[in-house]
Amino acid sequence: MIGARIKQARIASGLSQEALAQQLGVSTMAVSKYERDAMNPSSDVLIKMSGALQVRTEYFFRQVQLDITEPDFRKDKKLSGAEQSRVIAQMREAVERWVDLERLTPTSWSQQFVMPSDLPEKVADFDQVEEVANQVRNAWNLGSQPISDMSELLERKGIKVFMLDYDAGKRWDGLVAKANGEPVIVVGADWPGDRQRFTLAHELGHVVLEGRLVGELASEKEEELACHRFAGAFLMPAASVVAEFGPKRTRIEPRELFLAKHEWGLSMSAMIFRARDAGVLNQTNMGRLFGSFKKKGWLKQEPGAPLPKESPSGFKQYVFRALGEDQISESKAAELLGLGLAELRAKRSVTDEAVNGDSAVNQ
Repeated sequence: MIGARIKQARIASGLSQEALAQQLGVSTMAVSKYERDAMNPSSDVLIKMSGALQVRTEYFFRQVQLDITEPDFRKDKKLSGAEQSRVIAQMREAVERWVDLERLTPTSWSQQFVMPSDLPEKVADFDQVEEVANQVRNAWNLGSQPISDMSELLERKGIKVFMLDYDAGKRWDGLVAKANGEPVIVVGADWPGDRQRFTLAHELGHVVLEGRLVGELASEKEEELACHRFAGAFLMPAASVVAEFGPKRTRIEPRELFLAKHEWGLSMSAMIFRARDAGVLNQTNMGRLFGSFKKKGWLKQEPGAPLPKESPSGFKQYVFRALGEDQISESKAAELLGLGLAELRAKRSVTDEAVNGDSAVNQ
């Protein structure tokens, strides 16, 4: 029965039943019946539906057991229920493709996420949050160097990462959820690279700190601040902040922050907070620096070109690996990647046009 598949694709596309009906040339009641499995769409309607919802027809017949739980949005403004449903529907479709690929291959190439051992059971203040971030870095052998690719790192550690085009009017950065019990992080695709990296680290904070925060940190507001602190410390440890700017400063030059941003992948504003957290700047001097940024309009848009966007590639690599091992057909690979067969074959042959197209998307 394909009713649930139709409904999920419609919600993911942001269409109402009425809007979809208009595109299909059928009644709204017919769409309602399709979604309730009270009536099956004809083959002609199904083909029109795949175009309207931007999915391949195989999508409607995919059978994947997937349990999405605990979706938690990182947001500045509350999203409407419809907007949250759309994001979750898009996430579900993306995760389904990954789970479907794992189901079709004889062994699961995806790593299972393993929580670093010896983390404290209770975290009561921000200094402890900072230490937890350091412990995770140490467990993952990251040393004190910048992390070049956050999405690649998380995928290597067993966390599925997805970029979604729908950003609900720039009112959400990302979310963390569990798919069949495993962590999934979703980030808005249109944000600049530094914001995506911070969101990925923030959502990792939710995964790591879940069930550990006690006292004041256990409140929803303080939990968000704790994950902010985790993200900053994970991306740039306090010792590295001191090494970058010195132990004590009354002011940090904007050019210093700009250069550090391009080395560490953190925004200039986030760098200022890190300098405060590491004791390099006191609260008063941090406030003065932010006041200068506000006058220059840098709190809304920092100077220089945006940092390159994150581009998780684990799923694509697994698809082409399965294709190369003859474990899936070209048609299945095209469905999983959301491509036409001709486009898939061009990418498979690594033509200049296909490679350049991938580069443009990754930028």
